[in-house]
Amino acid sequence: MTATRAEQPTPDYVPGHGLLADKVVVVTAAAGAGIGAAVVRRALEEGAKAVVFSDTHERRLAEAEEVLAKEFGADRVRQLVCDVTDESQVAALLDAAEEFGGVDVMINNAGLGGTASVLEMTDDQWSKVLDITLTGTFRCVRAAGQRMVAAEKSGIIVNNASVVGWRAQEGQAHYAAAKAGVMALTRCSAIDLAPHGIRVNAVSPSLAMHPFLEKVTSPELLDELKQREAFGRAAAPWEVANVMVFLASGYSSYLTGEVISVSSQHA
Repeated sequence: MTATRAEQPTPDYVPGHGLLADKVVVVTAAAGAGIGAAVVRRALEEGAKAVVFSDTHERRLAEAEEVLAKEFGADRVRQLVCDVTDESQVAALLDAAEEFGGVDVMINNAGLGGTASVLEMTDDQWSKVLDITLTGTFRCVRAAGQRMVAAEKSGIIVNNASVVGWRAQEGQAHYAAAKAGVMALTRCSAIDLAPHGIRVNAVSPSLAMHPFLEKVTSPELLDELKQREAFGRAAAPWEVANVMVFLASGYSSYLTGEVISVSSQHA
C-alpha cells in the first residue's frame, strides 16, 4: 500500500523585482484565474510597460481588464479577443502591441485539453486539440518572431508545454502529442531565431490548481494527481508564472531552446 503523501503548504507570494521593466508583453489565453491570468499579473508586478492579453471569452477579458486597470493603470493594460486558430486575429493581437512600441515578450499560453481513449477519439477531437495547442502556438511564435525581426530588436518567446509531453497519461493522446510538439517547436524555432537575438523557451507544468480545473475534475482524481507530486499539492498558477517571467527576463539570457519542468512530480 502506498503511503499518503502529506500536503506541504504553498509558500508566500513573491513580490516583484522589476524583472520586466519597460517591456511590452503579449499573453494568450489570459482571462479567468489560470496560468495565463497569473502571468499577466506577474508581468505588471515585474514592471512591464504594458501587457496586451487575449482570450476567446469577451466578458471575462473585459472584467480582467477593468480589475487590472484599477490596480496598475489603464495605460498599462489592453485586452483583445483572439482565437489562435485564426491567423488574422493573431496578427491583430500583435498590432495592438505596436501601440505601445511593439512586442518584446510573447507568452504563448493558449491550449485545449480533453479526455478520450485513442480507440474512441474522433478526427475532429484530435484536430481541434492539435490546432489550438500546437498549431496555435506555432502561429504565435511565427507572428511574434516576424515582428521582432522586422523591428531589429531582440525579443523573447515563452511557450507553455506540459509534463504529459514527456509522460504517458490515459486518455491524453491528442493533448500529449500537441504538448510534445510544442517542446519540439520550442527547440527548433530557438535555433531559427537565435541569429536575430531572439530567445525561445518553454515551461512544462504538471498540476496547477485554479477554479476551472476544480469544476471539471473530480475530487478523487485531483487527490490522485496531488499524490504524484513530491510536495503533495498542486502548484498555484503564480508559481508557474514565476518561471515564465524568469524565462522572459534578463536572468535567463543564455537560455534558449530549453523546456523547464515546473513540477514536483517524483519518480
